[in-house]
Amino acid sequence: MALPLKVSVTGAAGPIAYSLLDRIANGEVFGNQQPVFLVLMDIPSMLAVLTGVAMELQDCAFELLQGVTVTDRAEVAFRDVDVAILLGATPRAEDMRCDDQFKYNVRIFRSQGMALDTYAKKTVKVLVVGSSANTNCLVAMTSAPSIPPENFSCLTRLGQNRAQAQLALTLGMGAGSVRNVIVWGTPSSTQLPDIEHASVTRDSRPAGLQQALRGADRLAFQQRRETVVRTGCTMSVACAICDHLRALWSGTSEGELVSMGVISNGNSYGVPEQLIYSFPVTVKDGSWQIVAGLRVSEICRLRMAQSAQELLEERKGALTALARSNL
Repeated sequence: MALPLKVSVTGAAGPIAYSLLDRIANGEVFGNQQPVFLVLMDIPSMLAVLTGVAMELQDCAFELLQGVTVTDRAEVAFRDVDVAILLGATPRAEDMRCDDQFKYNVRIFRSQGMALDTYAKKTVKVLVVGSSANTNCLVAMTSAPSIPPENFSCLTRLGQNRAQAQLALTLGMGAGSVRNVIVWGTPSSTQLPDIEHASVTRDSRPAGLQQALRGADRLAFQQRRETVVRTGCTMSVACAICDHLRALWSGTSEGELVSMGVISNGNSYGVPEQLIYSFPVTVKDGSWQIVAGLRVSEICRLRMAQSAQELLEERKGALTALARSNL
């Protein structure tokens, strides 16, 4: 049997982690031959809850789970880890200013990035989920200069899954019949679903998307996102995390496109460099590659530029907060 993967999860006492941890422990993410060791981190006031979660995982008697550690210390959470899933972040409350959210999250992801840089393996794969995921990922990445930037990514797969499901519902088909719906940008109101490169299968045969749509209404993607977000959406977020990590760990199939928030350097779509931005990628041997040369309409490019501008403003706010924090 392979050596155990050491997987660290922050914000591990929260509801997303509760929907996620058993799926990691049972082999759904890294394979049914890959043992795992879980390190669960949260703030001190949540350690009692976290201890209960660890006991539940142990009581499940997962054959692949080699152990569970509970901690509130980054030097324990990130020491020699192979994979870090950063769920913990300060959410945007109704009465919270954007600058305040940046101030809190910059401190969190600056300190976690520095701890990863000091304690984690240099091959560690880091997935940032906590909102605003793109900018939080950028802060963590820049705070860990000894870890390759391409080892950092943020979760945008939920947008892809949601768009794929909505298209399938529109067509009256199962989601498995739809491939290569992608999303550009950032998980916010500017996130752009793109069905231009999608394909559908009817009766085991590929069909052109426009033929399959037959005049169906445009996807109500944003309205669906807002509706589901109000429910808490922990199940769909956990599923998207699993999909993201599975693709990153096992690779994508021939012709498959997946959406990942990755560093924008060297892209062919006019997105400014040094942003974490959702692109369609393929993955092989643990390395992702932005798919170049896809056809992008002028309307799509305009909306891509809007999402890039939002991220540029977030980056400016985060860097300002970082400078003021003296971290």
